[in-house]
Amino acid sequence: MKKVLVNRLKEYLLIAISCFIYAIGVSLFLDPNKLAPGGVTGIAIIIYHLTGFATGSMIIIINIPIMLFAIYKFGIKLFFSTIFALVVSSLFINLLAPFEALTIDPLLASVTGAVLVGFSIGLIFRAGATTGGADILVKLLRLKFRHIKTGIVFLLFDGLVVAASAIFLNNIDAALYAGIAVLIQAVVLDLVLYGTDGARVLYIISDYEEKIAARFMQELDVGVTYLQGYGAYTKKEKRVMLCAMRKQQLPRAREIVLQVDEEAFMIISSANQVFGEGFRRHDSVDL
Repeated sequence: MKKVLVNRLKEYLLIAISCFIYAIGVSLFLDPNKLAPGGVTGIAIIIYHLTGFATGSMIIIINIPIMLFAIYKFGIKLFFSTIFALVVSSLFINLLAPFEALTIDPLLASVTGAVLVGFSIGLIFRAGATTGGADILVKLLRLKFRHIKTGIVFLLFDGLVVAASAIFLNNIDAALYAGIAVLIQAVVLDLVLYGTDGARVLYIISDYEEKIAARFMQELDVGVTYLQGYGAYTKKEKRVMLCAMRKQQLPRAREIVLQVDEEAFMIISSANQVFGEGFRRHDSVDL
């Protein structure tokens, strides 16, 4: 119990540090240069430059109905860390807002801001949280439309926000730089989360495999396959859980297994390539 508590405190410390890095990218690079690189943060930046309403506060306001509906659908337990990340990042954004931009060059601002934001979001994801907003909306959409591709939804949402910034802020140049920021942010995020190896394969043997599988499917949105096994020592048949997941989902998966069955036997291996739902398309080409 003590070890779990210490690990959880470390996760929240990592989230807090990541939120500060995120706020630097937003408040000292993107926001003062009118760069709205997608997501709820991009919407909040647009509103700030139209009304003067603080970006951090607007991020929270926009997220309130999203979070309430998500809590209604999934339960509040799954969103403690996300609520923490949302509130802390918004507070840091407001605290840093009075400071002058570190650069007024839009290209430098878009590149540096995107690197900081992508890096920090990657760390937040690895700690088992999100910054709310589009991440939650995509998760909710996938409940209704399981066939939609997550990456495409993110791209469409970010594209709409960038287009809105060009229209409402009447600055096409800033919108183009924001588009560059969106692409850089996505690349940096992938590098932080996946590196050159984005998937893990888990083999789990437990007397409570159905409980573990149910929580994997509900909380991690991953599929589980049962393999038939036979213990050479016990002379008993056992079901072996097989599950492939993204690298950043692994800490939460291990936590779930520990909570359900401390005696579970688990093997974790790297997967160089995974094709299918939630991973790469079968017709994808290596570059």
